[in-house]
Amino acid sequence: MFQEIIDAKKRLQGFAHQTPVLTSRSLNKMLGAEVFFKCENFQRIGAFKFRGAFNCISQLSETEQKRGVIAFSSGNHAQAVALVSKLLGIKATIIMPSNTPQVKLDATRGYGAEIVIYDIQSEDREIVTAKIQNKHGYTLIAPFNNKHVIAGQGTVAHEFLEKIPNLNTLLVPCGGGGLLAGSAVAAKGVNKNIRVIGIEPELADDAKQSFEAGKIVTIPVSNTIADGTRTTALGHMTFPLIQQYVDEICTTTEQAIIDAVKFFLLRMKIVVEPSGALGLAALLSKSVKAQGKVGVIISGGNIDPPVLKQILGE
Repeated sequence: MFQEIIDAKKRLQGFAHQTPVLTSRSLNKMLGAEVFFKCENFQRIGAFKFRGAFNCISQLSETEQKRGVIAFSSGNHAQAVALVSKLLGIKATIIMPSNTPQVKLDATRGYGAEIVIYDIQSEDREIVTAKIQNKHGYTLIAPFNNKHVIAGQGTVAHEFLEKIPNLNTLLVPCGGGGLLAGSAVAAKGVNKNIRVIGIEPELADDAKQSFEAGKIVTIPVSNTIADGTRTTALGHMTFPLIQQYVDEICTTTEQAIIDAVKFFLLRMKIVVEPSGALGLAALLSKSVKAQGKVGVIISGGNIDPPVLKQILGE
């Protein structure tokens, strides 16, 4: 998988942004460590998902590209698949739930994708997707359970360690596990001694439960503010990689996530969505002790305006 990440990095050149690494002197002083943030909120579509989508879709056969692609998502994956498809001249159909915020519908449609809305109360997104996929022969682009998607996401950590090679620890947000799995493989491939820690909300701790149980644990859909982590289980491709390459999975509180989003906005002047703020939340709440040089991946910055209003009102 490490070689696939290197190959993905070459494939992404000229398409994905090399996102900046930022620091905060006041935070370093507060924590007694050096903290470096890899800012995927500055990536195309505002999140790391562009990397995996591009690496996957760009490798489809000519026949598959002519037929088109399909994906189900209400968030960053939807926008990533839509933009990549536009760049490569491929038809994209995105299945989105009826409660998707208008800002996300507009963004996805703005990238040229056809949107199909399903009723979350009466319809199953996978059944809706399968019907359309089978009718048109579209290729499904999975949000995390796909080796090309995982390899694309791993380029985040590889890029990070090229810039800051002597990190002791790497903190990575975890939803379905694509970013965590890819980043862990990349990080250990560069430095076998680096400690890789996955971070998820206490309210959505399926990865932590799975990691400790040694098998995939499925939980109900969470109401955590970190909406990008509301997946109910890790994928059968992401879980073995996480088992093999990740050292620990920690959780953080809703209040710590809110505090982290506020810190980014008010102190560092950057917009970070709650899912992207998990690493800082873990440091602020002391669920992870900051020591030496700590790398934190900010996964994205696509925060819904009502959520931002709610956070600022806290």
